[in-house]
Amino acid sequence: MLCKFIQEQRLKYHMTQDYVASKLGMSRPTYTQIENSKRELTISEAKKLAEIFDMILEDFLNEKPSIKPIVQIKKSKKLKFVKKEPTMRISIPQEKADKFEQTLLYILKKIGGKSNIGQTVLYKLLYFIDFDYYEKYETQLIGAKYIKNKYGPTPIIFSKIIHLLESADKIEKIKSKYYKHDQTKYLINPQLEINLSALTSQELAHIDWEIDRLSDMTASQISAFSHRDTPWLVAKNRELLEYEHVFYRTDETSIRQYEQL
Repeated sequence: MLCKFIQEQRLKYHMTQDYVASKLGMSRPTYTQIENSKRELTISEAKKLAEIFDMILEDFLNEKPSIKPIVQIKKSKKLKFVKKEPTMRISIPQEKADKFEQTLLYILKKIGGKSNIGQTVLYKLLYFIDFDYYEKYETQLIGAKYIKNKYGPTPIIFSKIIHLLESADKIEKIKSKYYKHDQTKYLINPQLEINLSALTSQELAHIDWEIDRLSDMTASQISAFSHRDTPWLVAKNRELLEYEHVFYRTDETSIRQYEQL
């Protein structure tokens, strides 16, 4: 039943009934009626729930579990043993989570208010920041994991970090339009002081360079650009992109000057 499926997805992502109810713009008692099969969903509510659980609407309505990897931020050296589920489980060290969060907040602070900076552009900016840095310096900046999706590379940890930032009132997610296209934007709390302690001056300079060269692109333009990049081209759908493939890039996407043989 859809009501049970909704409850399972909410618990899987560690969301409270109050949190989901607030995202749907309803009271918790009203939301509990949905989980208890005492109230039917409207189309708009179904679309919103699919978005909250990071699923496409068709999969949500068909009660098809998301194959998106579940992210677990590892806060200590001791590994947690978890019950196996029919999905990929990714363990992210706390250091990488901190760098991802600080990088994302830095981007939002600088350009989050620009009309073209929605979720799709953020995905690709983070991807190029990570993969370009690896090609240039042969070491990782964030070192986040990205999977191949229809619209380009998607950072696996993004949804987890966004949820944490929203819960802490550091950012606000809003729906907007960009030239008649639906857009999800993230606006940073203007009173927030960003901690950048996890990022070096070289890393910040690289992030600024990527912002300067890519942040004026529309979602369609930067997605098309990412589709021409070797790590995305050689990966299979829904599989992880390999950092080592940056060394096989074409001249169009390569950012490193190689010696001619």
